[in-house]
Amino acid sequence: MNPTMLLRPPVAFALFLVLLTLFYLFFQRHAAKGPDHAAKYLPYSSGQNLPPTEVRLSYQEFFRLGLLFGVVHVAALVLSLLPLQMETYKIGIFYLIGISISACVLVRGPSKKDRR
Repeated sequence: MNPTMLLRPPVAFALFLVLLTLFYLFFQRHAAKGPDHAAKYLPYSSGQNLPPTEVRLSYQEFFRLGLLFGVVHVAALVLSLLPLQMETYKIGIFYLIGISISACVLVRGPSKKDRR
């Protein structure tokens, strides 16, 4: 068998998938069994009973936050890949201005009259 064949992504993925599945099954079989408890599936909050929060994000606010995250990270990637020549600094500055405007619009969000 050719050793470089193991370095191909699909083959390596399949090998690691099989290896991790075997590890999972082995450790699941040998793990300590404990009694099922109702609080087992509650979110961990450092042992405290936290009061419910009054601020709840809607899907629209969550989408804006996710979009802002994506825009900023793609902007960082594009700016870090620009060549370091004097001719490209204008493109970088133009790109930064556009990203800054996008970020300001996403952070500010809709006005109060649009939230009906």
